[in-house]
Formats: sequence, structure tokens, C-alpha cells
Amino acid sequence: MSNHQLPPYCEDFLNRKRFFTHTASIGKLALGGDAPVRVQSMTTTDTMDTKASVEESKRMIDVGCEIVRLTAPSKKEAENLREIKKELKAQGYDAPLVADIHFTPNAAEIAAKVVEKVRVNPGNYADKKKFEELSYTEESYQAELDRIEEKFTPLVEICKEHGTAMRIGTNHGSLSDRILSKYGDTPEGMVESAMEFLRICRKNDYHNLVLSMKASNTLVMVQAYRLLVATMKAGGMNYPLHLGVTEAGDGEDGRIKSAVGIGALLEDGLGDTIRVSLTEAPEAEIPVAQLLLKKFEDESNVFPIDRSIEKLSYDPYSHTRRETQEVSKLGDHHVPVVVADLSHVDQIKPAHFFGFGYNYSVPLDKWNITDSAADIVYVGSNTLSFETPGTLIVLSDFETWNEHGRGKDGHFPLIDASQCNQFKANDVFYVKHQAENSEVDYLLDYPNAIVVLETQYTNRTQLFRNIRLIFADNEIKNPVIICSEHVSNDADTFQLWTSSDLGSSFIDGFGDGIWLRGHASTQLVNSTSFGILQATRTRISKTEYISCPSCGRTLFDLQETTAKIRARTSHLKGVKIGIMGCIVNGPGEMADADYGYVGTRPGKIHLYREKEVVRKNVDESEAVDALIDLIREHGDWVDPVMD
Repeated sequence: MSNHQLPPYCEDFLNRKRFFTHTASIGKLALGGDAPVRVQSMTTTDTMDTKASVEESKRMIDVGCEIVRLTAPSKKEAENLREIKKELKAQGYDAPLVADIHFTPNAAEIAAKVVEKVRVNPGNYADKKKFEELSYTEESYQAELDRIEEKFTPLVEICKEHGTAMRIGTNHGSLSDRILSKYGDTPEGMVESAMEFLRICRKNDYHNLVLSMKASNTLVMVQAYRLLVATMKAGGMNYPLHLGVTEAGDGEDGRIKSAVGIGALLEDGLGDTIRVSLTEAPEAEIPVAQLLLKKFEDESNVFPIDRSIEKLSYDPYSHTRRETQEVSKLGDHHVPVVVADLSHVDQIKPAHFFGFGYNYSVPLDKWNITDSAADIVYVGSNTLSFETPGTLIVLSDFETWNEHGRGKDGHFPLIDASQCNQFKANDVFYVKHQAENSEVDYLLDYPNAIVVLETQYTNRTQLFRNIRLIFADNEIKNPVIICSEHVSNDADTFQLWTSSDLGSSFIDGFGDGIWLRGHASTQLVNSTSFGILQATRTRISKTEYISCPSCGRTLFDLQETTAKIRARTSHLKGVKIGIMGCIVNGPGEMADADYGYVGTRPGKIHLYREKEVVRKNVDESEAVDALIDLIREHGDWVDPVMD
């Protein structure tokens, strides 16, 4: 069955409705079905260190972690899970434990008799990844499937006997060479990797399952989950989903990237448990996940869309940007623009431009423009008493523009739809359109109008999608700037909720610009705007770090090392650097990184160029310098600009 023949991946494209799943039992904890979306995380300690693992688990549980995962790379760690569980129970903690398994089926079989759930990665549970291109006949491919079934079935039987749950956790970066040879590095390959294991479970009448499709690339991650659900629906299945963006990184970048990917799926009613993977202490992940979920608790300000559709006008399983015509360097092939808003400022001065990427030097009478400089500034009814950079568009209200900006290069009006009759058919202007308003025919008379799509309702994902579909039906190709407004004074709330609002639209190729409003600082608004575009890979403005969260396999201090590497390389716009704590999260998990820094044993680092190791066992004390040298050797290094 082709992707185009699959059933819809969500229950209702235009009104959020949760995908009702089979209920999995993680010990006494229900997951899926009518249960709330569960929050989980993973310890960073050595699983053989019982005391440290217990203490960290307690800190996680105390802040609301409902499921605790620990690594079990070998039989001895799997055995020690028994001691950890015993000690936690003795101290009054009964959150279910999960054993994280990669290459060791025998460890999984031990753990399945001890803890409430095991996680297996189909890409390396029965396969060894060598980054080889392999060729198969139908017979030889089936022989491989038979081999996997023989290796995996004992674990299935143990889980079924002991009432142990299982997560079949596919990772984009660790697809087997066999899957890659047939499907490539694609969402289809990720889904098939899980389905091979799922078919074995179903053959053995074992259904206490959870599925995941993790990737560092949010486009691949969202597309894979959607395709998984559609594939399950086609087969009459409805297993619960574990959502996560793997190797999201730390700080602001990690939060935005996680909210973009996880939020895009939650907006469509998908997801039964989430893990926000940050390169920070695991207990720091829990409040972030809780805050993201809080967005979906209040349904009081939702605008119901009184129609239903069975099919989208675009492919939700691959990124295709909506076709638009170019207007004043917006739309068509241009990257999405970023809008800064100074309409609330009484007297605008050059210093106000600092927050959105412009620095004015008085002695030199010169503007310095950063890589994260907004493209448009909205001044409302204000006028500017100084010259702005020539690359910056100035947007003002109609009356102000008519009196002070008409005829000036780079100055345009922002109007209401009722004011369109003030303009000729080919004039360039920006027009506000409420997303809940489905009357769009007037735009056919103004092909050079740039639409500023806004709404005060909270179901922005569905409202923006609906307008996109209406535009397609009416062959409207005007560029669109998507707006989102949140009034919270809390920076995390602003970033997480805004990223969730807009992630799906940009992932699906809808949006020629982004305009955020709220009570946040101009600098926070600007960094969030560029962060959302970076996370959706629609506009690259900075270095991207693919950094795994710590776990018990980690061979160096990930937080400290990430900070060191970021301090030296954050000016390398567009370069992707993977920072992996162990070989499990090594070349495969980095997926499409340009360079990799991977722990191989205590104090030793392998350096990668893409998926090829180029320097082995570098002393950790010298490894960051060696990474910089490697970037230089391949021509991607530029010296940082000193202020």
C-alpha cells in the first residue's frame, strides 16, 4: 500500500481529537487508552552504581517522572536492576522501571524478568551496523527476517509470561544496513524497522507494546510517527506512542527543538508518553515536558472548524514547501522571514534594534547585522527618526505609512482586509487575515499582497492548516507570514507553546515568514523565531548541535563537553556537530551531522567526518582542539568575528 492510499494519520485534520490506542500496562501504570499522557526520563548514572542510580531516580520521581529508564548494556547491569528496584521500593518509590537495551538480547531477557518494561532498538538488537550497502534477493532478505525472529522471539515469550511491557524504539540514526539498503534513510525505513518486530510480537499474541520513531531531525521524526500511525490503522492496529526528539541538545535550542517535534504530534492528538531529551540533568527534563503538556489542558478558547476532510492537498510524509509567488523577496525560493515588533515602544531608538540582531556603532555611523537579524520590523503608528539598514523592511500601520512611508524604498503598510480597495491590483502591501475567516476570495484580486495570518484562538495548528487547504482549493499563491501570540511572562512557556503552535506548519512547508508576539523580551522573541525555523530546517542561522542526553553508558561529562564545543564553534553557521557520549549513540545516532565527537572508552574520543571515523582514541584533554583542526582540514572553519 503506497503512502497515498493509507488512511489519515490523525482522527481529524481540522479539529484536535486524540488517537485512541490500546492500553499498555507498565506495571500498575496504564499507558494509552484513556490514561493521561505520561512523562518519563532516563538516568545518567552507571547502572552498576546502585546508590547513585537510586538517588537520581528519586530526584526524577520527586519532580513528576512517571516512568524511569536505565541503561542495561550487559547482563551484569540487567541483573543489578533488581537491586535498584528493591532499594527504591524500600524507600517508598514504586514508579515503573524500564531497561534500555541495544546490542545485548541476553541482557534484555534478564531485565524482562526484573523490571516493568524493556526498550529494544530494532536497528541493533539483532543486527550489527557496519555502514555497508547490501544487496538481497527475496530469499536472502526473508532469511534475514527469519534470523531476527529466532533471536527476538525468546524476549517476546519472556515479556508475555511475566507481564512485562516492551517499547519497540526505532531511531533514525541506527537503522540497520539491511533496512537502509532496501528503504534508504527514510521515514518508510523507520516504520518498516519497527513493523518487522511488531509482526513477531503479534504472531506470538503479545500486545503489551509501545512504539516510537525518534530522530534528531524534526521533519523525519514527525513524518515517521505519522506514517507509523497510518500504517497501523491500515492494519487494524492502535498501539500507544512514545514521543521524543532524540539528541535535541541543551538550553533554548533543545527546548525549542523538542517542542517543535513533540508538539506537532500532540497537536494532532498523537502521543501517550513523552520524553524531552535534553543534554542536562534528567530531573531538568521533567518540568519542561510537564509545561509542554499543560498547553493542551485548556480547550476553552478553541474555534471549531465546521467541516471535515479525508485527504490533504500536500504530502504529510515528506517536506514540500507550499507553492507561492515571489513578492518583495518573500515566498517562492526565499527562506522564511522573521518579523520583529516594536509597535509597543513609545520612541524607537537604534538601541531597540539590538534585541533583533542589529548593532549600531555611533563612532562609525554603521550598522552591524548578525546572522540572526530580523528581516522586517513592525513599528505600528510610530515613525523612525533615523536611517535603518537597507536590508530591513519597515512595516507600519496604513495611516502612518500613508503620511510618512509612501514612496520610500523598503517601507510597506500593514492593513485590514477592508482597506484593500485603497490599493491597485499589483501593489505590494501586507494584509491581516484572521485564520478563522474562510473568506479568502479577495486575495485573487491582489496577487502581490503578503498575508499576515493571525488568530486569538489556541487551535492555531488546525486553523492554519485549514487556511492552507482553502488557499490550495482557490489557487491562491500569496506569501504568508504566520503569527502566534502568547501572553505568558515565563520564557519557557512562551518558547514551548509557540514552538508547538507553529512547528507543524513549517514542517509541512506552510509559512513564508514568522511573527511572534507576547510579553517576552524582543531578544527572546527573536531567538525563538530563529530557533523554530532552525528546528524545522526551513532556515539555518547558526551551528546545530546533535547532542545526546546523558545516560549510564556515557563516557564523559556531556554537559561540560557540549558547553566547551559550543563556546568554540557557535559561530559556524550551518555546520552540524554531533556530541555523543558512547558508541551506541555514535555514528548512527548522529544521522546527518557533519562532524562527530564520540566517547569510545574512559578518557578517549573518536572523531568523525560524517559517518566515517577519521581519528581514533584521541585523549579527551586534546579532543576539542582536534575537532577544531578537523573542521579546518575540511574547509568548514571560519574565524569568529571579534566585536
